[in-house]
Amino acid sequence: MSASVHIVGPQFSTFVRSVQLCCEEKGVPYSLGVEADGRPLAMHSPEHLALHPYGKVPVLLHGERRLVETPSICRYLDAAFGGAALQPDDPWERARVDQWTGLLAGYVDQALVRRYLLEFVFPNGEGGAVREEAVAAARPEVARALEVLEAPLAEGDYLVGEAFSVADAIAAPMLDYLAGIEDAEALLADSPRVSAYLERLRARPSAASVLVAPDLSVLSR
Repeated sequence: MSASVHIVGPQFSTFVRSVQLCCEEKGVPYSLGVEADGRPLAMHSPEHLALHPYGKVPVLLHGERRLVETPSICRYLDAAFGGAALQPDDPWERARVDQWTGLLAGYVDQALVRRYLLEFVFPNGEGGAVREEAVAAARPEVARALEVLEAPLAEGDYLVGEAFSVADAIAAPMLDYLAGIEDAEALLADSPRVSAYLERLRARPSAASVLVAPDLSVLSR
């Protein structure tokens, strides 16, 4: 089995960045990009659907193994490789990490990324303008998601206690992008623990090569 992995997907994807963070935290050698087995991969092509039945990213390639869905990929990386542990040994604490990975990959991603951030990155209004009505409709969900994240951060530096975990790797790219949107400044101002948490995440060495300005040029290739 190869000691390195390949992450299929564009680096600007929040979920691709989550898998990257896990690799960086554990010191797992990796490559990434929209290709598989050295060949370009067209999104939603038959080759892509052969890797992920719903045509999503990331996909993890590890030797002959193929794995999809970000929480599963991150848990696998933690179990299969040495380095810093990204999940607690205690069954209850591990279940709490799993709980947060599910909440983040499902509800929080929908509120922060799919219904809010993507409107600014890929605006759908006339002439490519941001749809203000869509943004206004999404803001309450963003505020609610930040409120949900505020609660556990009253108990520790990370979502589950004092140790960085898989859950934090999933949260970090979403929040990093959110903080780059001027419209979100007031929302984050009402969430001081989340704002402090994001600064801790950004200060980690793993963030230096992951939480970078997105390169969207891949979309025009």
